[in-house]
Parts: sequence; structure tokens; C-alpha cells
Amino acid sequence: MTPQVMRQFWSVVENAHSQTLLQMDDNNLVCWLVNQTTMRVLLNVNETDFLSEYIKSRIHLIRDIVCENQYS
Repeated sequence: MTPQVMRQFWSVVENAHSQTLLQMDDNNLVCWLVNQTTMRVLLNVNETDFLSEYIKSRIHLIRDIVCENQYS
């Protein structure tokens, strides 16, 4: 995954509405984050699959960040 994709992905996480993300189950959250990222940067199928796996492996961290942002 390129640094640009990584920056865009984490930007999506940081700027998303916390309550919406916290209400999603893991699968819907992964899909939503992938879709939001692909709207910002063009990804091929392999990159999309890699991003999806990356998100799944960091789902707890993502939820922690979103939760923290909710109270900031």
C-alpha cells in the first residue's frame, strides 16, 4: 500500500463521524472505510483487498481512535 493510500485511509478514520462508525459491526465498518478511501484515491482490486485486510487487522485500533475522537 502506498503512503498516499495510507494517509488517505487514516484521514478517513480521523474525519469520520464517530457515532456512525461506532454503531457499525466490524464487517460494515471495513466496507465503509474501504469505500470512503476509494472515493479519495483510485485503487485496483489487489490494493482494495490489501486495504481490507489491513483494516481488519487493525479494527480494534481504529475503534479506539474513533472512540477517543468522540470525546475530543
